[in-house]
Amino acid sequence: MTERKIYIDYNATTPLREEVKAAIIEDLGIYGNASSMHASGRLAHARVEEARQAVGALLGAPAAGIIFTSGGSESNNTVFQTMRSIAGDSGRNEFITTAIEHPCVLNSASYLKKLGFKVTFLPVDDYGKIKMDAYKAALSDKTLLVSVMMANNEIGTIQDIKEISRLAKEKGAWVHSDVVQAVGKIPVNAVDLGVDYLTVSCHKIYGPKGIGALYVKKGAPLFPLIHGGHQEDGFRAGTYNNIGILGFGIAAVLARRDLDKYARQTRALRNKLRDGLLARVPNIKINGHPEDVLPNTLNVSFPRAEGEAILLSMDIKGIEASTGSACASGSLEPSHVLMALGVDAELAHGSIRFSLGWGTSDEDIDYIIEEVPPIIARLRAMSTLT
Repeated sequence: MTERKIYIDYNATTPLREEVKAAIIEDLGIYGNASSMHASGRLAHARVEEARQAVGALLGAPAAGIIFTSGGSESNNTVFQTMRSIAGDSGRNEFITTAIEHPCVLNSASYLKKLGFKVTFLPVDDYGKIKMDAYKAALSDKTLLVSVMMANNEIGTIQDIKEISRLAKEKGAWVHSDVVQAVGKIPVNAVDLGVDYLTVSCHKIYGPKGIGALYVKKGAPLFPLIHGGHQEDGFRAGTYNNIGILGFGIAAVLARRDLDKYARQTRALRNKLRDGLLARVPNIKINGHPEDVLPNTLNVSFPRAEGEAILLSMDIKGIEASTGSACASGSLEPSHVLMALGVDAELAHGSIRFSLGWGTSDEDIDYIIEEVPPIIARLRAMSTLT
């Protein structure tokens, strides 16, 4: 195995940026309980509120609407359980989401379906865009919640959340968007999008794991998923994760400051990788929308080469990528996202997600373009022999 390591799996998670790491180390001494009234507690509380302001600014949302959670899965589950709690009084019992959502949304929606709620999983086109005719047909006066991710974690396709929200509001429905993969890569403005809830996770923007947030628009219902103390105005009990929240705040400031630079840098490298693979590997398929796509994400199907074998072969060469969502990597089933696009199971099994980040260089892309073609050629030859 080569000593060289090229990490190109930034959609799965990101390393701490040096500024975030330095801030966390500096703040390790802030140990007070942010709910305590003494000096140590007040210091911790002040830093938590600074972070809340930073996260709100990143999302284009008022800080008062930011609720800290343990991450994207908790935030998404909180929204769905809130809707379950109000369904009876609202007179509405219908949910709309898509077939390509993150597993924590798909499984939350599937659970509600088992309980008897009507749940529509919207189809998408060949590029991963919602079929808007199907969406309009699914909307009704009984629709309680529309939940659509802004950018897909596997293929990078970006949805028109503003239009999706506008149509939902015409029917009086609440709107939620999982923007975990979008934040820090493309502009996200909660007010402009017209949503009631947004989900974000810190470890996708070069901050610590185990901390995330849920934006809740003023007036939108919210029921606690975790009951206990008075933290987060009673909406999320549990002692504040000081270090995680402080790191989140720094990561949010940096993500907002460097948004344009990040997009330009990763898009140029992503396009170079795409064009290099297309030129050197015959018969491959690029998955996702050609234009409305995250600047850092490239999903490629390699016919007659199995995904796990590609990953292991690349890993030997020091290239660390993914076959799809990190949350689904333990599954032997083909990607539900690619299957929803109409990609057949065999081709879906031969798909690799390259997701670029701050640490990706021109030399890294050159190395991948050099090493991947012979890997695919060797695996295809083995497949032919078999």
